[in-house]
Amino acid sequence: MPRIICVAGARPNFMKVKPVMDALEARGAEVVLVHTGQHYDAAMNDVFFRDLGLRPPDRHLGTGSGTHAEQTARVMTAFEPVVGELAPAAVVVVGDVTSTLACALVAAKAGVPVGHVEAGLRSRDWSMPEEVNRVVTDRLSDLLFAPSPDAVGNLRAEGYHDDQIHLAGNVMIDTLYANLERALASDALHRHGLTDGGYALATLHRPANVDDTGMLSGLLRALGEVARRLTVVLPVHPRTAVRLEQVGLPGGIRLVPPAGYLDFIALQASARLVLTDSGGVQEETTALGVPCLTLRDSTERPITLTDGTNVLVGRDPDRIVATAARVLADPPLKRSPALWDGHAGARIADALLAHLAAPVRPRPTDARGVLTVALQ
Repeated sequence: MPRIICVAGARPNFMKVKPVMDALEARGAEVVLVHTGQHYDAAMNDVFFRDLGLRPPDRHLGTGSGTHAEQTARVMTAFEPVVGELAPAAVVVVGDVTSTLACALVAAKAGVPVGHVEAGLRSRDWSMPEEVNRVVTDRLSDLLFAPSPDAVGNLRAEGYHDDQIHLAGNVMIDTLYANLERALASDALHRHGLTDGGYALATLHRPANVDDTGMLSGLLRALGEVARRLTVVLPVHPRTAVRLEQVGLPGGIRLVPPAGYLDFIALQASARLVLTDSGGVQEETTALGVPCLTLRDSTERPITLTDGTNVLVGRDPDRIVATAARVLADPPLKRSPALWDGHAGARIADALLAHLAAPVRPRPTDARGVLTVALQ
């Protein structure tokens, strides 16, 4: 059976790579887990590995922080000799972080087939580094594992071949369902003095929201208004903590330490409302049936708007407060997108192994994907 490298670089990657690894290993493949170290805080990483039952990485590249260019270069420099040494049959990358792009680029230059999990997601907001990462990673990949029909539509519109595209479903939801019972048994609510349905949960971490003190002040003001109706719980992301000291915190917002995976799922599941700028939280709240307001001007996960419980509310404080009041009074019905069923990892493993077992075919050479997206 083939040797396959699975790459994780940041905490959102851990939840996405675990179902793929499990499914590949269940089918007899040799899986090498490479952790690039893009997120390098040992305490925060360790709790996610423990919560998910994810085995320690086979290789830890320890690349650390830096500018986007510095991180990309460090990951590429560290990953290239690993690919040369292990000679994998394929490299699987997940999501849209810097490590995803860097490792896909190394593998593609080495002539190793690349599989991209969460392919085809598009916000069409080129100010987001993640959007650049998504588009370029897809262009480099041989296999494109899309989580939803809209992602398939994006890939087809950009000129990708049908035999590259696989509607696999959402691996984040695989991990959510596999751990939901344990998460609901967590004592997170008790530890924070919360009751089921008695609070709103908020997360803020995107640079566009927290690096601009004026923008952050406005968002916090909106959260403060929501807190007049019910307590707002805000796990403090390291990026945000520094900014909070600069702008101050309205009353009614309760800061809590960063949560591990199980505790955070527990906090989401029992919240009456979630306000977030996270892509993954948009998906998890949809699966959990919890109303979600996305504090961004665009989303790469529109299926959570049409088939889920998410509302794209933007970043205007007055609009956020008004929409929160409306949703609290009339919550959306729970809806479940197709193939968000806990079996995405299995579909990905089957498609990847079938591809590796098939006769070698030339890589597509057209560049329509990049040209089409660039013009949108």
